[in-house]
Amino acid sequence: MLRYLYADELHKHPALADGMFKDRADQFKTRLGWDVTVNEKGEERDQYDVLNPLYVIWEEPDGNHGGSLRMLPTTGPVMVNDVFGHLTGGQPVRSPLIWEATRFCLSRTASPHTAGIIMLSCFGILEGFSLSNIVGAFDARMIRIYRLIGWSPVIVGSQGQGREKISVGLWSYSTDDHNRVAERVGVTRELSRLWFKTSFGSTAQHRFSLTA
Repeated sequence: MLRYLYADELHKHPALADGMFKDRADQFKTRLGWDVTVNEKGEERDQYDVLNPLYVIWEEPDGNHGGSLRMLPTTGPVMVNDVFGHLTGGQPVRSPLIWEATRFCLSRTASPHTAGIIMLSCFGILEGFSLSNIVGAFDARMIRIYRLIGWSPVIVGSQGQGREKISVGLWSYSTDDHNRVAERVGVTRELSRLWFKTSFGSTAQHRFSLTA
C-alpha cells in the first residue's frame, strides 16, 4: 500500500524508514555514483530531510520499502532552486501551489509497477491539496520511465547531453493522465484515493506553512 508520512512520523514505521534511506544509498551512491552522503548506518540523507518533508512510500506486502519519493513546498528550501536554479533561467520556482518531488527511489527488488504507483501518488497530492504543479529535476534515464508510465513533464530547462543530461520539469493534473497511469499500473483511482484518505482523511490538510 501507499503510505504518506511526514518525517516526524517515520518513527512509527522504523523498518519502512530504515529501508527507504538504505535503498536511497544503494540507488544514488552505489548504483548511480552520485556525490551523496551516506552515514554510518548506511543511510542516504541530506539537508532537506530535516525540514519535515512528506514522504510517499510504497510498502510491499512483507512490510519492506519498495519505492518512495520526497515532497516539499517550493515556498521553502528546495533543490530545484538551491541546486538547479540555473536550469530555470535564474527565476526561482516559488508558489504555494507548486511542490517539489525529489529522491525518487526504487529498491532492487521492487515490482515492475512500483515506479508507476509512486507517480500515481502525485495525482493524489495534486488533487487532494489543490495544487497546480509538481516540479522536479531528473536525469536522462528518467525520461523513458516517465513515458512508459504515461505521464511526462513539461521541460522547463536542461543542461548536458546524452546520459549526462539533467532537466527540470513541471507536471500538472489532468483526468486523462490520471486515468492512463492508473490503468497502466493496475490500480484504480478509487484505491489510490483510499490510500490518500487513509493518511489525510476526507478533508485533506497538509502541515506545511506555505508563505511565499
